[in-house]
This record gives sequence, structure tokens and C-alpha cells, in this order.
Amino acid sequence: MRLLTWNIQCGKGCDGVTDLARIVAVARQTLDADVFCFQEVSANFSRFGDGADQSAQLAALLPGYCAIFRPAIETIDRAGRLHCFGNMTLSRLPVLQIANHLLPFPGAGRVRSMRRHALEVTVQASFGAVRIVNTHLEFHSADQRHAQITRLLELQQDASGSPRQASSRHDEPYGSQTVAASSLMCGDFNFDVADPQHALIDRAGRAGLNYRDAWTANRPGRPRAPTCGIYDRAQWADGGDCRDFIFVTEDLVSRVRGIEVNEATDASDHQPLAIELAD
Repeated sequence: MRLLTWNIQCGKGCDGVTDLARIVAVARQTLDADVFCFQEVSANFSRFGDGADQSAQLAALLPGYCAIFRPAIETIDRAGRLHCFGNMTLSRLPVLQIANHLLPFPGAGRVRSMRRHALEVTVQASFGAVRIVNTHLEFHSADQRHAQITRLLELQQDASGSPRQASSRHDEPYGSQTVAASSLMCGDFNFDVADPQHALIDRAGRAGLNYRDAWTANRPGRPRAPTCGIYDRAQWADGGDCRDFIFVTEDLVSRVRGIEVNEATDASDHQPLAIELAD
């Protein structure tokens, strides 16, 4: 199974140009992925992509993939138009189930922040069902990030503690549900690898299957490649940083065949991160 995760900044490159066709071209050149996980996708927000429905555009640019967009933010303007902002997962593997989890938003009125979510898409890989969790945590508030991490770990604990398969009769709605214990969680976490919040996920000792950082699981001691701030020094004054991660549950660690960052592209302020799991 091959997966690519990327905060695409609504398609805006470091040259200031919004170009979703460029995003898709770079993503496909980076990896012939079975699953693409994009963060920062806008639908009808005039600030991003000239107000276009980017979820529809990305779906059209990736035919053959099941395109799933879910918002963290949904607002309606005075003219009655719906505006959405969130994450998008596109899969050419069979999709078994979809869930959208709004993450905690404590102190929303006291700090600059926005609602965050985790888009969970369960796919059928060759080795079994896997929950792909595509997320983007708060940038401005460490307290909100902590609450969001806690919720993500609770979701994994619940799933691995009580997995289930859809019944052969696919009886609606009870028998149609699938809960996979195995999970891959990816996205823009807005903390660096040295931040204690990284350890909250990577060193969690909860009941059930815990997450492990796929980078260190694949090659312990390997220097990390930066995933943001390489080219956009106006926004990232401190230069290259590592804020985008892929975590896999303990049962998938042995399947991690490779994980790489595309450091060459400036099509977003973040870099694509790609992983391959063995069958």
C-alpha cells in the first residue's frame, strides 16, 4: 500500500500562484499512491483558490480515485452560500467506511485558532482493513493540540479494543459497519519531532494497538528531512522544520518498506511525505 500525505495550502505555491493541477502532478510524480491525503482544502472561501470548490477540482484531477472531502469548518454567508475548509482523502483501494471526527476546540474564544478534525477512511488493503486517519492539528494553541492528540489516541484505543467486520449480509445500518484495529495516521501535526507532543503519540502506552512514528520505525537514527519552511521563508522565518508525520500502529511497523520526503517542490509551503507498506 502506497500513501502520500501533503498540506497543500489550498494549492498555493511559494510563488504565490494557486494551481491544483500542479499539486496533483507533483503528488503523482512523487508517488504512484493508492491513497492521497491532502490537508487545507477549501470550498468557496474567497481567500483560498479564488473561491473555487477545490474538493471538486481535486476529484476531477484524480479520476479513478474515490474522493472524500469532509470539512472541519462549515459556514454560511449572508447570501446563503456554504463555505467549507478541511481535509480530503482520495483512494483507489476499496473504501469500506468513512467517519469525520471534529476535534476538541477548548478556549476557542481566547486564542486565534480554527476548528480542526480528523477524516477517517477505512480502506481494504491487501493485508486487511486499515483506518486511514487524515488530520491537521491547531497551529496557534499548544493546549488545543494537546486536547486534539488526546482525542486521536482515544479513537485509536476504542477501535483497537473492539474491532469489528461488516456482516456478510451487509445488514443496514448495524451490520454494515467496519472498525479496523490497524491504522495509519498522517497529516500536519504542527509540532516538531523534539516537541513533547510528538512523544504523546509515538510513546503512548495505552491499551490496544499504539501508534509509532513510521520514519524512526523504518530507519532508527536516520536524519529527518524537513517537511515545511524550506522555500517559504516569509512564513517560516526559522527555515526548514518537520511538522508533517506518518504514524502507523504497532502491527504495521514491520510492513514499513520506505518513507521519503519530496524536498524539491515548492508547490506548497509544506512538502509531500510518502510511505510504502509491504503486502
